[in-house]
Amino acid sequence: MCGILAVLGCADVSLAKRARIIELSRRLRHRGPDWSGIHCFQDCYLAHQRLAIMDPASGDQPLYNEDKTVVVTVNGEIYNHEELRAKLQSHKFRTGSDCEVIAHLYEEYGEEFVDMLDGMFSFVLLDTRDKSFIAARDAIGITPLYLGWGLDGSVWFSSEMKALSDDCERFISFPPGHIYSSKTGGLRRWYNPPWYSESIPSTPYDPLALREAFEKAVIKRLMTDVPFGVLLSGGLDSSLVAAVASRHLAETKVAKQWGSQLHTFCIGLEGSPDLRAAKEVADYLGTLHHEFHFTVQEGIDALEEVIYHTETYDVTTIRASTPMFLMSRKIKSLGVKMVLSGEGSDEIFGGYLYFHKAPNKEEFHRETCRKIKALHLYDCLRANKATSAWGVEARVPFLDKSFINLAMDLDPEWKMVKRDLGRIEKWVIRNAFDDDKQPYLPKHILYRQKEQFSDGVGYSWIDGLKDYASQHVSDAMLMNASFVYLENTPTTKEGYFYRTIFEKFFPKNAARSTVPGGPSVACSTAKAVEWDAAWSKNLDPSGRAALGVHDAAYEDVPEKTTVTANPIAANGFAVTGAVEFATASPASA
Repeated sequence: MCGILAVLGCADVSLAKRARIIELSRRLRHRGPDWSGIHCFQDCYLAHQRLAIMDPASGDQPLYNEDKTVVVTVNGEIYNHEELRAKLQSHKFRTGSDCEVIAHLYEEYGEEFVDMLDGMFSFVLLDTRDKSFIAARDAIGITPLYLGWGLDGSVWFSSEMKALSDDCERFISFPPGHIYSSKTGGLRRWYNPPWYSESIPSTPYDPLALREAFEKAVIKRLMTDVPFGVLLSGGLDSSLVAAVASRHLAETKVAKQWGSQLHTFCIGLEGSPDLRAAKEVADYLGTLHHEFHFTVQEGIDALEEVIYHTETYDVTTIRASTPMFLMSRKIKSLGVKMVLSGEGSDEIFGGYLYFHKAPNKEEFHRETCRKIKALHLYDCLRANKATSAWGVEARVPFLDKSFINLAMDLDPEWKMVKRDLGRIEKWVIRNAFDDDKQPYLPKHILYRQKEQFSDGVGYSWIDGLKDYASQHVSDAMLMNASFVYLENTPTTKEGYFYRTIFEKFFPKNAARSTVPGGPSVACSTAKAVEWDAAWSKNLDPSGRAALGVHDAAYEDVPEKTTVTANPIAANGFAVTGAVEFATASPASA
């Protein structure tokens, strides 16, 4: 992942303005520690902080067309860049960067080229010939992007909110699958798949087609010129990613440079479900496995940094981001700059435990559509920002455009949980990889029950967070929360605690509006809470909140871990210190 910052039409061409843009761009340097670049054209500035994954030697940004009249700053990876280069044979390329095709595609096709890109990306492109510009974000919002407006009429784009929040009067999260054009002065959606309308599909289940599509999604993400690995929690999704990557690694270019043994990473509290399952999968696949541990106190000590980097106060996101944040530091210390992760499967296949209560296939399908549309605010945000905090790039095969289109065109009746037929959550993808002749995974791993990452790293992690928040948020504070926080009012002490930290870093109304709200149980949308009347009394994003569904529901939780307040805490909040223990593992699934 890289960091991009673009300021266009700011009516200021002074050296002081250039210095300000460079200063703000440095706030993104954690995303791209390998190189910095800036292009200035009149009152337009395009800055870039690079994490070198492809063509580390010559792919520095911004990137250009042949005569440098088209300038582009990009965050992401274009997996079909070689295929696109073949269509652009009349163009001269300056680098081996996969992102350079964007400048040439614009020359050839104008603004309508974005749907040709297969990858994860956010970019800003400036055409100096008429001083027009466009910005676009990938279909699902795997890479982050914010859009802001200054009082001087300027338009801002940034990979993270922290680089524009001080200088913009208003800013929003750039919607996924959209393009902004200065020629029309607004946003339009470029990604228009059939499932987006939420109409109910009827395509029969084809397990081999589903398997083949996912294998292709994993293989194309092995495109790298630097060491990489897989975040392995031992759950279904990450295990499938690791199994496919391990099976096909020897066939790739990267294997010739970095070897054919896959590296896998896992994190958890001592004795957590994920650690045990991940080791078993790693042993089965023969990977070089790296297991890391953290304590509840170490996680709490990192909370301020986690909230600063993830730019959210959403409870679920912070719970899961913290171990992922700790893990990424350790991964980077091992020399690894890119990882594959398992996000997206639960949204596509209805893997969260609350889907057991879906009343019919129509509601099931609509909820999966709602979940995918919101991924950029939750799991994609977490996976990207928690890893990018330490200069690590996370790639997510389940969110491959072609794979999503195939999986979401499937008759949702096949995705429904039907215990009488032996179908648990995500049965369609489990069954697709259930191969007795050439097994991908052990059966009990292939059919392991869903664990959300914040649960799988160890149940006492969540319980410890709640205990700690209770020590710092009084009953009176929570009772008066609606007067202090008018928007997305916290309903728990844990939520209140995170909100106070967030507001310290991002005090503007625009900032708090970028974070979603509303009731949720076990990661459901507000609409799905209506599926079970009992859920409205137990609104918690943990998978264990799905009472009667999870095998370790709240009534059977282990004894809680007591967490002491940090002795050097100030104003009731843990003071963030250096994280010396780090880790690795994706969202358990």
